[in-house]
Amino acid sequence: MKELEISAKTVEEAIKLALEKLGTGREEVEVDVLSEGSHGILGIGAEEAKIRVKLLKPVSSETASEASQENDIVSFTQNVLETILEKMGVTTSTVFKTEAIIQEVEQTTPPIVFDIEGEDLGVLIGRRGQTLSCLQYITRLIVAQEMKAPTPAIVIDVGGYQRRRYQTLKALAQRLAEQVATSGSQFVLEPMPAYERRIIHLTLTDHPDVTTESTGFGEVRQVVILPKGRSISAIS
Repeated sequence: MKELEISAKTVEEAIKLALEKLGTGREEVEVDVLSEGSHGILGIGAEEAKIRVKLLKPVSSETASEASQENDIVSFTQNVLETILEKMGVTTSTVFKTEAIIQEVEQTTPPIVFDIEGEDLGVLIGRRGQTLSCLQYITRLIVAQEMKAPTPAIVIDVGGYQRRRYQTLKALAQRLAEQVATSGSQFVLEPMPAYERRIIHLTLTDHPDVTTESTGFGEVRQVVILPKGRSISAIS
């Protein structure tokens, strides 16, 4: 990054000189005022203002295009989600989040995250989060079809439910892993939706004593935690 130091009678005059030397505009530089200068007394002891100017790295047209496309996807996704909620007759507000829901964090492209806020949100979560899972699936499906371009993962949360559920499942996985490692017997968890099974798998990926597998089909698919080197025993 190119930079230079300039002195002049005032800060504004120093900035003007710096821009002339760099041949650039004010929006393309970062100005650090080192000294605002002093007029002194009757001109005695006067000091010039001094600044350091850094030339900012220009934004490439490719980067600008990517940012514009992401903004379009975020805006469209929010419109889709709010339309679905309106059709459901639910009064809520949707908030775009810049941080990822934790179970999606290993993805190379950060997901688009919306948290639904309001009162009486239980109807949007459903039993074991099934309604929320369906809402997320439908939103993803509509956005993917309408945008006709690769899109980041879309994560819908309701009042922070998914984040709290993540913490609960992670703690459960760690506790059951220690139980399996101590007893030497497998443990079969209750049926879970795909993203919840994924939390269990990811939490125990690097565990030294246990491994995880999924068994079953559809809505009754379950995670099995078992000692490393063992295969799944018959599940009644």
